[in-house]
Amino acid sequence: MSMQEYRDMEPEELALDSSFQRWQLSHDPTANSLWEAWLAQNPDKTELVDKAASLLISLHTTYSEHIAERVPISEHEVQEEISRLHMALEDREVPIIAVSWFRSWPVRYGVAASVLVLLGLFGWSQLRPSANKTPETYTELVALAPEPLSEISNSSDKPLQVNLPDKSTITLYPKSRVSYDKQFAGTRREIYLSGKGFFEVVKNPAKPFYVYANGLVTKVLGTSFTVQAYEGAKQMKVVVRTGKVAVFTQKQVAEQPRKETYKLDGIVLTPNQQIVFSTEKTQIKKSLVDNPVLLEQAPQKQLFTFKRTPIADVFATLEQSYGVPIAFDKDLMRACYLTASFTDEPLFEKLDLICRTINATYKQVDGTIQISSNGC
Repeated sequence: MSMQEYRDMEPEELALDSSFQRWQLSHDPTANSLWEAWLAQNPDKTELVDKAASLLISLHTTYSEHIAERVPISEHEVQEEISRLHMALEDREVPIIAVSWFRSWPVRYGVAASVLVLLGLFGWSQLRPSANKTPETYTELVALAPEPLSEISNSSDKPLQVNLPDKSTITLYPKSRVSYDKQFAGTRREIYLSGKGFFEVVKNPAKPFYVYANGLVTKVLGTSFTVQAYEGAKQMKVVVRTGKVAVFTQKQVAEQPRKETYKLDGIVLTPNQQIVFSTEKTQIKKSLVDNPVLLEQAPQKQLFTFKRTPIADVFATLEQSYGVPIAFDKDLMRACYLTASFTDEPLFEKLDLICRTINATYKQVDGTIQISSNGC
């Protein structure tokens, strides 16, 4: 088909075109160049392209939400989905005017007509993403990416290592997928994730690293952390192993598109801290991980031995070893000392023993440990 013929198409016909589908769904470089050139030559057809893209992406999103493996819909499946709509319309009652109009179309336009009937009945506004809705899902964000992206899916039952252009790596867990620019050509290193991935990021302050994951955004300069954000899940999670990250929601990005240092507004996480984002309540809760681990650079990795050691020094050692802030009243506990020896006990077990010894208690508050005591 010549490119000139596309000018006379309706949006639903254009959505059926394989070249158009490769451009919108697969970000195929050849199709991308072809259609960008066509749009440059036919600027009056921008609305046509927008409507066709809205229909195609809406079908893609709807279809993807109903398959267990969470993998992208293929071009063939898009064709079948539109055909399914056609068959469904033939089996159900629709207004007489729509039926007579539908049957007046030539046979070769039957599938396109079925979609147009749907659009006539329900309106473009129900298929096109709302102007006030912030794109959040993996499908929406990938579709809006300014550059063609490379996608990797893990359909196996084992973790898959993904090597990024800057030598950072992702351990991609089963039923997960990522998309990214093969060259990291822009001013940011941007990754789109659906599922679960463990990131080990090479430090580059000049080019910050962002992970977009179904409504959550994680920004980092160089660290290791895990993001868990499956499509449709009620909870998303970010867990930091080393370094520091800032986490915020996709809506914050939309509200402050020109602000570069999101960490001023986001939730800052350090090692052994995590956030859990409830999609139902739209709440973010910061806490410690269930079992904090020793940092790689911890001064005492195997043995914690204290002999009448001031409690302030004991807590400082734990902070340095686990990276977990510990708050306590230094003046009130100035006379507290500890004589004890620990080896591989978990952090919380160490704290239990220490607090029993000095007659104190502790609790977790926003990813920190708070010690309560009446003094010694």
